Amino acid sequence: MRSGELSVAPGLLGALVLALGVGTGCGSNDLGTKATAKSALGYLTPSELPDLVALIPAPPVPGSPAMARDQQARSAALLLRDTPIYARAKADAVREQPNTVADFDCALGVPIDEAATPRLYELLSRVRLDVRAASYGAKSHYARPRPFDAKGVHSCYPDDEAMVRKDGSYPSARGAVGWAYAYVLGQVAPERTEPIGRRARQFAQSRVVCDQEWQSDVDAAPAVAHIIVEHERLKPAFTDDLAAAKAEFAAQMKRGLKAPSCDAPLRLASR
Repeated sequence: MRSGELSVAPGLLGALVLALGVGTGCGSNDLGTKATAKSALGYLTPSELPDLVALIPAPPVPGSPAMARDQQARSAALLLRDTPIYARAKADAVREQPNTVADFDCALGVPIDEAATPRLYELLSRVRLDVRAASYGAKSHYARPRPFDAKGVHSCYPDDEAMVRKDGSYPSARGAVGWAYAYVLGQVAPERTEPIGRRARQFAQSRVVCDQEWQSDVDAAPAVAHIIVEHERLKPAFTDDLAAAKAEFAAQMKRGLKAPSCDAPLRLASR
């Protein structure tokens, strides 16, 4: 790591820490090495996947002001190493599906897993497949190098590097998964919209903290998620699963089953 990489504009580090929040993390992760949903498919067929290259802006080009902002955001994120935010980013990088959905259970307020909420688990699993399938068309098109690879360093989660090294960095598929989960969970539990949205923002920003994606990759994630979920909302299978997930959530709330508190940062290190 070169010393110049740690030059940060005044206030940028503080703004990043404020945006991420330290005490409200929920857990860890995205794309598993294999899908664990009962269905091996998402809600959208290949022909129904939206063309993100046509629907979202291109990533910043080298030497542009936007790329300079990406470099500054990366420098600010590097200063967060050995902090609770960095520990959460490492946890959020674990891609297996049970971990990924569990990252949002504290924000939802009840556990999300195949035993407690099987229809919700299936819904989120299929949403994730659609988000990743659509994102990888744009990733392949732009073939943007990931920051850790471009700089010749390790990310927060070296176990993941070989798999993602040749993936394009733009847009952030994992960040988009987090935002898609937020849009869906916000419909399951409208009263939990604020903590769910906060967790989605943290989850996506973990990609910058981890040095696996640029800030502009992550900034594109909410739009990607919105586009995918809006396409899925037109599918009867999606609306049926969403209705079932709402019923599951209501039943768990009635039973008094609660997820661990989001104010438990020590939970992050064990994920």
